[in-house]
Amino acid sequence: MEEIKQRMTSYWTQRVEQFSALRYKELQGEKHRQWLEELQTRLPASTGLEILDIGTGTGFFALLLGGQGHRVTGIDLTPNMVSEARRVAEQLGVEAEFLVMDAEQPNFPPHRFDAIVTRNLTWTLPHLPRAYEAWHTLLKPGGVLVNFDGDYCREAPYDAPAHHAHQGMGEGILAEYQQMKQALRPTQQARPQWDVELLRQAGFQEVQVDTGVWKRIYDKVDEFYNPTPIFAITARE
Repeated sequence: MEEIKQRMTSYWTQRVEQFSALRYKELQGEKHRQWLEELQTRLPASTGLEILDIGTGTGFFALLLGGQGHRVTGIDLTPNMVSEARRVAEQLGVEAEFLVMDAEQPNFPPHRFDAIVTRNLTWTLPHLPRAYEAWHTLLKPGGVLVNFDGDYCREAPYDAPAHHAHQGMGEGILAEYQQMKQALRPTQQARPQWDVELLRQAGFQEVQVDTGVWKRIYDKVDEFYNPTPIFAITARE
């Protein structure tokens, strides 16, 4: 399963430029407010939190939360994504640290973070039980994990709407996306039910699932639209 991580890194390296442009549009538009509201309702109501953004990509969550005065560290397995996140942070004047790191084995001291956030990452992890266990150890007592994801490995094929981000992707990279999903599917069970079970086994408490987030965030079909119903899972240390 280490091969799938190499394939993921190669895939996202090819998509950095297009992906960054889309996320930058999100930061500058209405999606900024929508995502920030979803995060703020789940995070502790205090300033200056220590937050880890796992699978940060080009830094969308890290930049949102860093702009609110939190101390944010973003990690990603793809070096080019991390380089781009640093560039965008400097361009926007937002303080955040970005590091190349494996999401399944984050290299930080135990009990460092008040919160962990992640978006569209956990479906890509071949050892999700291991990842949840590792993340649990990183949280301070009472800390919270906020995970936005979808059951991507079981999504039905779809035709991307006009002007959607996937319209600009070549056939080769789209085929690679489908092949990675096929490779990961046998390692996963139906989500988010499986996530709830894994999180409790890892020691998390108060595990809550919100399936309504999909319709709130993607209330219209535009270039940001995600046809796969996403869910939000909130779990406390």
